Amino acid sequence: MYVSIDPAHALAAAPDLRAPRLSLIMVVYMTGPALIESVRHVLAEPAVDEFIIVDNGSTPVDAAWLRELSRREPRVRLLRGLGNIGFARAANLGAAAAKGEDLVFLNPDAFLTPGAVAALVDAARDRPSPCVVGARVFNLDGTEQRGARRGEITPVTTLLSLSKLSATLPPLRRFEIHREDEPPPSYPVDTPTISGACFYMTARDFHLLGGFDEGFFLHVEDIDLCWRARKHGGSVLFQPNARIVHVGSTSRENPLVIEWHKGKGLVRYFLKRADSKRRKALALLLAPLILTAAIARPLLRQALKGRMSARPATIAG
Repeated sequence: MYVSIDPAHALAAAPDLRAPRLSLIMVVYMTGPALIESVRHVLAEPAVDEFIIVDNGSTPVDAAWLRELSRREPRVRLLRGLGNIGFARAANLGAAAAKGEDLVFLNPDAFLTPGAVAALVDAARDRPSPCVVGARVFNLDGTEQRGARRGEITPVTTLLSLSKLSATLPPLRRFEIHREDEPPPSYPVDTPTISGACFYMTARDFHLLGGFDEGFFLHVEDIDLCWRARKHGGSVLFQPNARIVHVGSTSRENPLVIEWHKGKGLVRYFLKRADSKRRKALALLLAPLILTAAIARPLLRQALKGRMSARPATIAG
């Protein structure tokens, strides 16, 4: 059972105080230095009435800082004590504890920019329900990050994307799912898949879908949520006017472990949505290749990094 640490003043608050309209949910696990900056940006956002932090595991220093934060900041509620139960389950716990009618999910290494929350909420007006609205995600250098606007994710498009064949071979470009190189729209547009780094839903819509599928431990749960929203006749929107900066790769977890969970999650997702024997057979056939491609990425990065560091330094004469 998790322990909820509420602000001290909230325990003695009068029962007729205004209920929070919007709750922001953040799942934390060995995040690193980006956590403090992310929290600072959330607390600077007046649209966030309630800030729920689910601590899946932090260093002793970060855990102590989070406990102190929850005691001194009126909007912060800290849930802790279950250990690393996976992102999907932790996010569902946060959503179950949230009192707001609106929910925003934000990664602990992502920074809100002014007006981002309001833009997310505004995009959902008069859209088919259940509605998921994703933000436009940027790297630290100002370039748009992959994943915030993606096409239909299938075994074939995933394999070609992971191997970068769809991005490098012209005949295969129609299979490319990432759209960050395309000119951004000036208004919210329908897109099959948004990024789980920052997105909005009403609490009603989130619970209508049953929240995240807890069979996904880490990664792909956002892809699955988008698919289920569309399957239920709802909408998935990319809101270009809601901007966040996502550091990425800040977790102290081994990259191989992270990519293994991602690959395993993709295989599970494809088997879950296979609606015919042919599609199930295709998912099973490509599963080993998808897992291999996912794990190969961090290994390749490590090899390239090692090769670069092994080069002798050049001394200018």
